[in-house]
Amino acid sequence: MYICKESMMQQLNLPSFAARLRQGKSGKEEIFDEIRKKYVRLTAEEWVRQHFLHHMIVQLGFPASLIAVEAALKYNNMLKRFDMLAYSANGKPCLVVECKAPSVEISQAVFDQVAMYNMTLAVDYLVVTNGLTHYACKIDHRNKTYAFLKEIPTYESVTGVAP
Repeated sequence: MYICKESMMQQLNLPSFAARLRQGKSGKEEIFDEIRKKYVRLTAEEWVRQHFLHHMIVQLGFPASLIAVEAALKYNNMLKRFDMLAYSANGKPCLVVECKAPSVEISQAVFDQVAMYNMTLAVDYLVVTNGLTHYACKIDHRNKTYAFLKEIPTYESVTGVAP
């Protein structure tokens, strides 16, 4: 195991952090996921996911204990996996994050993917990022509308509770 400030991965538009990296048994590089408590294969998407996760916890105040990473949900009898889901202190899902590799353009299809997850999750906030560009939306379920936000919301702004 070794700790590095940055891997050979692409520089992102997110704060850097001391990622715990190692060479896996398969010879592939791995990164430690603090939420899942294990090393996972380091891909470009995982690089974005771990940076955004760290940003949520350190800069945006989301408690690590209230974040699920790469968990499954059922949609139309199909098993789907979301990247991150944040919960409020009362256990209600409040924000879903979809991460893509930096080379993946944030398109309508990406928004459709996270919107599909939200048909089951019914959270009030959606975030889509490729590590370079980030979009956040607030959903108004009653009026079936949404509004783009100027910045990624903090835990306090999402839940009304200071961390």
